[in-house]
Amino acid sequence: MRFGLFTSMGAQTWSGVLDLWRHVEATGWDIACVTDHFMPNTPEREGAMLEGWSTLSALAALVPRIRVGTIVLGNTYRHPAVVAKMAAQVDIISGGRLLLGLGAGWQENEHEAYGIPFLTLRERLERLDEACQVLKSLWTRRRSDFDGRHYRLSDAPLEPKPVQQPHPELMIGGGGERVTLRIVAKHADHWNVWGGPAVLARKGAILDEHCAAVGRDPKTIRRSANMVLLITERQDEVERLAETIAARLGRHASDARDTCLAGTPDQIRARLRQLQAAGVDVLFIPSLFRPQDALRRDLDRFIAEIAPAFR
Repeated sequence: MRFGLFTSMGAQTWSGVLDLWRHVEATGWDIACVTDHFMPNTPEREGAMLEGWSTLSALAALVPRIRVGTIVLGNTYRHPAVVAKMAAQVDIISGGRLLLGLGAGWQENEHEAYGIPFLTLRERLERLDEACQVLKSLWTRRRSDFDGRHYRLSDAPLEPKPVQQPHPELMIGGGGERVTLRIVAKHADHWNVWGGPAVLARKGAILDEHCAAVGRDPKTIRRSANMVLLITERQDEVERLAETIAARLGRHASDARDTCLAGTPDQIRARLRQLQAAGVDVLFIPSLFRPQDALRRDLDRFIAEIAPAFR
């Protein structure tokens, strides 16, 4: 397995993010990704939110070893041709280390605030499907033509090309079982979702069915889970964490508990074995939900005491 940090851009400073990424690189983590939002998901819309793409460009130059990426871009915010161009440049800056994560877009308040059409869920998913095709075409062809319902290209160049061949790793984030996972089966190199062993096993089986329907080997898709880390011997702390996740993410209680990578080191190792059995290749630990100093202590313990047995 590989292990990564899911770095929220909310309530952060540039110096704090840079320090954290340099720390996780030095302590042996494999990947770090930024989020893509413009304001907190609250009615008041108050609070700092670093812009993800520009932050990632700087991090790619200053943090030289780990894989760097987005988890995940909102497709509604930018035309996919612009994303393809930006991604190619970050892949060049990083020397071929970009993980390009993309989702349909979900945070309604920032669309409202900035006048970005939020659209229906169906249309957002249609656009995500087309965006994946636009990205891959621009990354791999000398000139691209595309005539979709939502996006069009006409004799479109993209130079210079990304370093990674045939193109940067394309990760699609989301767990919608009828449409999103079909888009994953058609286009993704990597699938990412919130959840633990139960969620990944259930949804992974559905992804396998979509792969069969489109004639794709499901083993060609890397699978990653986002789970919240807490090293503790106290069950009441685990339950409070699950309640926090359920409240923040709107998860059912069972899925919120499944999203907790919480307990003693032995209990966490058992959860990781279950993740592996569910076909998970990569684990992301989000920086959300917990105070940064306490989380950093657990990140250090995890990578030193728990992760080595799973590499």
